[in-house]
Amino acid sequence: MTARINLQSSSLPRVLSEGVRATLAEWTADNKVRKLWDGDASLWTDSDESKWLGWLTIVNEQQRSIRRFPNFAAEVRDTGFSHVLVLGMGGSSLCPEVMRKSFGKLAGFPELHVLDSTDPAQIKTFENKIDLANTLFIVSSKSGTTLEPNIFKQYFFERVRQAVGDDEAGNRFVAITDPGSKLRQAAESERFRKIFLGVPTIGGRYSALSDFGLVPAAAMGVDVGRFLDRAGEMVEACGANVSPGENPGVVMGAILGTAHNNGCDKLTIISSPGICDLGAWLEQLLAESTGKNGKGIIPVGRELLGAPEIYGNDRVFAYLRLESAPDVSQDSAIADLERAGHPVVIISVRDVYNLAQEFFRWEVATAVAGSIIGINPFNQPDVEASKIATRTLTDEYERTGSLPPETPIFEAEGIKLFADEGNAKALNEVVAERSLSGYLKAHLNRLAVGDYFALLAYIEMSEAHEQALQSARHIVRDSRRVATCLGFGPRFLHSTGQAYKGGPNTGVFLQITCDDAQDLPVPGQKYTFGVVKAAQARGDFEVLAKRGRRALRVHLSADVNAGLMTLESAIRAALA
Repeated sequence: MTARINLQSSSLPRVLSEGVRATLAEWTADNKVRKLWDGDASLWTDSDESKWLGWLTIVNEQQRSIRRFPNFAAEVRDTGFSHVLVLGMGGSSLCPEVMRKSFGKLAGFPELHVLDSTDPAQIKTFENKIDLANTLFIVSSKSGTTLEPNIFKQYFFERVRQAVGDDEAGNRFVAITDPGSKLRQAAESERFRKIFLGVPTIGGRYSALSDFGLVPAAAMGVDVGRFLDRAGEMVEACGANVSPGENPGVVMGAILGTAHNNGCDKLTIISSPGICDLGAWLEQLLAESTGKNGKGIIPVGRELLGAPEIYGNDRVFAYLRLESAPDVSQDSAIADLERAGHPVVIISVRDVYNLAQEFFRWEVATAVAGSIIGINPFNQPDVEASKIATRTLTDEYERTGSLPPETPIFEAEGIKLFADEGNAKALNEVVAERSLSGYLKAHLNRLAVGDYFALLAYIEMSEAHEQALQSARHIVRDSRRVATCLGFGPRFLHSTGQAYKGGPNTGVFLQITCDDAQDLPVPGQKYTFGVVKAAQARGDFEVLAKRGRRALRVHLSADVNAGLMTLESAIRAALA
């Protein structure tokens, strides 16, 4: 049974509710659901959108070749692997991470891990969790040219080769990639255990129900046939012959697109604890798809719910409630928001297998919202800009053995502040006290009504680090009454980074970098993982600056925990 969105019971303000009904009436009159399924590019910008709609039919295609998933699962189980490690980024890593956190370790199958960070400490943490000789590595890259999966593979292939020898190393690797990619060629030459091929007409962030999502799910023991059956129910419910008002994906897309066009462009995602990581997948799908041409939905994930009065009128709240394990405190907070008149959409998710339905529902919703907003929801021009900036820096390191020198605009308490010329000038003109808290105060004073604050952290994604950053973001939210976002680099570069650079210029950004206590080599390269991370952070900041974004970089020492404590104290002082 699919979870439908009933406009009668949804808590939408009158103006938004009327706008959604008008949008759905227009979609009915113009037969736009049929146009969506027919791949009519005029539904969006009439450019190349028709080339990127393979996700609409992938569930049926996967069901026709279903036996390969349980066969692969049995092979992984019978081989006796203790762990599976996905080496991916963005669209190839976020869905497996949702599956890992939602399903947990399943009896009789290896434990799944997902690596999508170039932080050396993060990589070493994952290496220490696994038995190199007894782990199956899934190298996941649609294009086969994405920097991060390639250098992850270089590192772990060499480590495995040292552990088990040349002849056995390839047998512990699987590739998921598009036909004809360089990764496929490398996997064949290095005798990988298996190669799974993606569908060229499906972009990375729409690939959850393709092999990029389902192969790792099968390896960890998820019943992929059951999962696809649930997805099929939502495919049918969102079909071309279902009226827009009864179509779960179209209704959600109409809410998002209409809200955006009425100035309500932030979506706060609340998920029950059992499916909490669904928010990270939704952040990528929505931000990378809609955030361009100065428009876009800014998803707000993992922000704890507060009292209704701290929120402005720029948000929609989407509550994905796991029926089998709801959180009563979330229920209560959502009820308070509804009573206060905030726009709230509640979606009941029966159990974890119904995540399959949400993957498809939200893909449809995002495509529909993109049409209503008036953008191409299948490209990502500003993600490419960051990749180019990073590549320029890593190429320079390969040539010269160093990155270009930098000069901080301020240094104290073991912390350095960096900014481009424009942001440095703007801050220096208004800073009242040349101290860490003084600069942070000047930066945070740039926040205005309708803006959002984003922490972009190029540090290890550990529980301690996340707690510190969560505390900092909530201090800002409660003080300035603005939406807040938290992303760990470089993973957010392939997701929300698109909206930060290409979406509305309403973000105030605090980038966080650090010295690395221990670096790791990238086999075959001069640069290390620490150098790559630094280049990614610099490239990210460079593009933010070129797009005229309000940004400041905070650089911590190798004692990251101490640095985060100092930073949090300075933020408190800045907002006092």
